[in-house]
Parts: sequence; structure tokens; C-alpha cells
Amino acid sequence: MRNFRYIFNLIMAFLVRFKWIFLLGTIFGILFFLSLNVFGSSIFQKGRERIGMVGRYRLDNLPNSILEYVSDGLTTINENGEIGPAISSSWENQDGGKTWIFHIADDTTWQDGKKIVSNDIQINFSDVTTEKPDSKTIVFKLQTPFSPFPAVLSKPIFKKGFLGTGEWKVKKVTVSGNIVEQIILSKSKEKDMIFKFYPTEERAKLALKLGEVDKLMDIFNPEPFDTWKTLDVQKKVNYGRFTAVFFNSAKEKITSDKTLRQVLAYAINKDVFPGTRALSPISPNSWAYNPQVKPYDYDLVKAKDMMKDLSKEILNNLSLNIATTPVLLAEAEEIAKNWRDLGITVNIQVISSIPENFDAFLAVLDIPRDPDQYSLWHSSQVATNISNYKNPRIDKLLEDGRTVTNESERKKIYLDFQRFLVEDSPAAFLYHPTSYTVTRK
Repeated sequence: MRNFRYIFNLIMAFLVRFKWIFLLGTIFGILFFLSLNVFGSSIFQKGRERIGMVGRYRLDNLPNSILEYVSDGLTTINENGEIGPAISSSWENQDGGKTWIFHIADDTTWQDGKKIVSNDIQINFSDVTTEKPDSKTIVFKLQTPFSPFPAVLSKPIFKKGFLGTGEWKVKKVTVSGNIVEQIILSKSKEKDMIFKFYPTEERAKLALKLGEVDKLMDIFNPEPFDTWKTLDVQKKVNYGRFTAVFFNSAKEKITSDKTLRQVLAYAINKDVFPGTRALSPISPNSWAYNPQVKPYDYDLVKAKDMMKDLSKEILNNLSLNIATTPVLLAEAEEIAKNWRDLGITVNIQVISSIPENFDAFLAVLDIPRDPDQYSLWHSSQVATNISNYKNPRIDKLLEDGRTVTNESERKKIYLDFQRFLVEDSPAAFLYHPTSYTVTRK
């Protein structure tokens, strides 16, 4: 017992005498390990780039921006929506767009070095019959003409698993449940790209702060990283997306009224938003874009004057709910302020998915590479027609646009589609958002 007490007193005396050395050593150790976690990748992981992305993906719906590193589609499509050859060297259609014949290029190979033959390619669509008359030909027979079909076939395809045609190979995929957490691409023994997925932008930012990743791609808000000297922030206008307020066209005696929708569109000050003005749901880079649609520039005087044409029933019950996601809350507050200037009562609802019942819904949508927007605006598309929009003229234009195969004729159709859709205002098109890439220097 005496020995134990002696040893205890000796240790306590030692700690008291050298307490500052122990304290400083502990602080230094913590700082060292934190620095190692943040900067270790640049020291010990040369050739490995860890990239954070926001989104929840399954194996069957990974972003094309990743899959395109690994493989090609039968076709390729550029930012203007123009179709070019990839695995297939050429194609033609018969029966007015019901039969599509693709010819595989002779010099294309899989990553295992074997030449690509038609039997390797397994592409299945409902209501489409596939035939392979020889090793270099694939014939797709559709029940109805579908002119965007070559654009659909631009999605990367694989021989088995993730064996593709590109320079990068899939090295490892980590899945939790059915959600992909991480995918590692390898170009050589010395070069890897590690994509890590996070459910929210805030969680992805925390990952960069903690040193889990070296780069964040495609985020909406660069704060606080835009003030950090250790990080490089690059911004780019994403013309492949548009931000818009979708009006519920089925809302009787409120947003079902075309005049009210136009009033609300004119009342939004679009110049205060980030990004570049969007005039329609089609990208300005597209061959089918119409730059001459009604712009709905901010005009509060005009909006107030148009309100005189609204029925007393609408004016007496003019209260709107605008729903949006947390990322767009600041923009929703700005829109609500604009509408309150008209004397309208406005409430904001923050949600995580498309609400079932709403007056207005502020959202960012991806623009299809082909100008076909049947799923978004055709009256038959209950699940994807956000605005619950019904217009026989728009229905007919959308139907014609996906059956006519001549590009010049298709362009005329989509020019009219944009003109009449924007005039009817099932949505107020605001801007093409700016996205940011944040990289550790």
C-alpha cells in the first residue's frame, strides 16, 4: 500500500511540474492529426483525387457525368443537343421513325481489349423489339415513331458489370443498402478518382472541411469557401438546368387562371437571382431554342394593371403558398416579397420533395439533352407534369415533336412549343443556375 501511495505521489508531482509540456504536447498532437486528415491526401495520396458530390444514387442511376468517364453510348450528344457517333459509326431510320438501325464501328473495343459485337450490347426498352442480324448491326423496332431515340442511346453502356469502353475503369463500388456511398475509378496504378456521395450540400461541405474529400463538384452555394485562401472556387453557369416557379394549373380559381399566372411572372424581379436569365425550359445552347419568346421582364406597374382583369372571386381570396427546397429558400423569400408588393398574402413552405398540393413550387430541373419535353408538359403525364398543365395545342406540338424525324421540321415545332408555352405561363422561368466547384489548392 505504501509503495502504491509513493508511486501515485511521484506521478502527481511529475505531472504538476511538467504540466505545461504535457498540455502543449496534447494540443500539438491534436493539431497534427487534424492537419494530417485535411492535407494528408496531397502528401501521401498523390494521384488520388477525392471528389464530393451531392445526391443519393443507386447502381442503376449513377450520374452520367461519372459514367461517361468509364464508357460510351451507341451515340454521343454534345451541349447543343447534336447527336454524333460513338460505339456506333452510323444509323438510319425506317417506317417514319419506328425502326432504327445502328452499325457498330469496326475499331471499338471493350476495356478488356475485345472488339465490340452486337451480342455484347444489352439494351432493353418496354414496347421495343431488338434484333441483331449480324455482329455489327442492331435493329430496334418501336411500336410508334420516336425521333429522340438516338439521343436516348447516348447513355453509357457496359458489357458486364461496369466493363466499359473509356480510359477510366471502375475499381470499386461501396454500397449501403441500395444507395451508392462511393465509387473509385482508376486510370492507371498511379491515378484514381474517388467519388463520394452526400445527401445534402451542407453534409458535403462538412466533408471538405474535415478532409474527407479534396474537391466538391456542382454545389449551389460556395459559402464559406469563397473566402478561404486555401481553396480555389470556380463558377460556371449550368445551361443544362433551369430554375422556375411552377404554378399549379389545377388549382381552381387561383393559379388555374392564366392572367394571374402572367401577373405573378411579371412581378418577379429576375435580375436579383444568381445565374443567367432563362426564358424557356429549353437550353439556350440547344439547336431548338427560341430566343424570341415573351421575356416577362420585371414590370410591377404592368402586373398591377393586369390585376384589374382578375375576377373579384380571385382578388378576394388571393393568398398563395410557395413551396421550395432549403437550397432555394433565399430565392423563395425574394419572390414572396415581390408578390407581397402586389398586396398578395404569401406563405413559404420548405419541403424535401414535390408537394402534392401547392399554389407555386420553386425548383431547379435538369433540361433533357433532346428538346423533347413530353414528360414535363403533356397532359397525359400525371406523375411528371409538375404544373398539372393541360393544353391541347401544347399536347399536339409535343406529340408531333417526338414523331417527326426531320430536324428542320422538329425545330419549327419546338420554336412554336416554347412560344405558346411561355405565353400560357404554367411556370415562370427565372434563371439558369450557377454551380460551383471547390478544390483544395
